[in-house]
Amino acid sequence: MAYIVYLDSVALPVTPSKIQMKIKNQNKTINLINDGEVTILKSAGLTDITFTAMIPHVKYPFGYYPGGFQGASYYLEKLEQLKLEKEPFQFICSRTSPGGRLLFDTNLKVSIEDYSVDEDASDGQSLNVSIKLKQWKDYGTKTVKIETKALKRVATVQEERSTETAPKLKTYTVKSGDTLWNISKKNLGNGSKYSEIASLNNLSNPNLIAVGQVLTMPS
Repeated sequence: MAYIVYLDSVALPVTPSKIQMKIKNQNKTINLINDGEVTILKSAGLTDITFTAMIPHVKYPFGYYPGGFQGASYYLEKLEQLKLEKEPFQFICSRTSPGGRLLFDTNLKVSIEDYSVDEDASDGQSLNVSIKLKQWKDYGTKTVKIETKALKRVATVQEERSTETAPKLKTYTVKSGDTLWNISKKNLGNGSKYSEIASLNNLSNPNLIAVGQVLTMPS
């Protein structure tokens, strides 16, 4: 046998007579101002794989049955499963010389794009399945966090300015012999404003102040 084909670890019972692998081109040719042309080289596109496989209903002597003979329904159910699961799987084509020496393998992760089942009376006890696969490449997304230093700096400067312009509260520490009246007169220039000090400091009785008590003064 020249080669063996595996779909998700399941070997096809009869090797396809022909397998086509098409590597898609993504190069782009553009026109220059002087009417000349240049080609921009890009990475190759995803590989398309197409072939037609014979699936026998009975055990043929030329078939390949590594795990024992399975009827056609086994392979048809496997194809349906690969399509419905919506998951990539391995496609392996292992090539050997007539003497059995391993030549090389094609090992690709693929998705099953479509397949068709053809039954013809002239094929006897078998059916043909045409399969189209497409190479799969794993991918993922990344989250990028962008910080604009200029905006961050503006916000910091504004915060610093707000702190600098905020009014600073003036306080007074009560000394021995002080009354709210003379404190008001000394700090506010008018003793009758003692009620403002009392209200600001929640003093229910303006006459009751203690030595060492810190009073907040009206601005």
